[in-house]
Amino acid sequence: MLIISPAISIPDQELVERFVRATGPGGQNVNKVSTAVELRFDALNSPSLPEDLRARLLARRDRRITGDGVVVISAQRFRTQDRNREDARDRLVALIQAAQHVPKKRIATKPSKGSKERRLTGKRERSEVKSGRGSRGWEREA
Repeated sequence: MLIISPAISIPDQELVERFVRATGPGGQNVNKVSTAVELRFDALNSPSLPEDLRARLLARRDRRITGDGVVVISAQRFRTQDRNREDARDRLVALIQAAQHVPKKRIATKPSKGSKERRLTGKRERSEVKSGRGSRGWEREA
């Protein structure tokens, strides 16, 4: 059982773990032992997640979420299978907890009188600079 919050938990039957060989340095141990963990969680079809949380989770632009709504987390930070398994589960919990946060709705506001005045003053000054660049008023001596 993976506990996300007091109200939300994911049973182990919904998690698929696959153990593979880790990449990178490590000598003979890397070549012999499958210590890396690939954790898969089908968020799209999970009955454990509330509908609004599922929508926020799947709407995230995260490379760990596939187009089919499956969250894939691979962990190979540690040398043992148990620690990598724990790390992958912790990262899944962190991802779902981040999606629990409901973004605050933005309230549209009008620009203040002072900000309007500053904008118009700046436009006027810029206009004067540009109008002064013309060739008007210059007499050519021949």
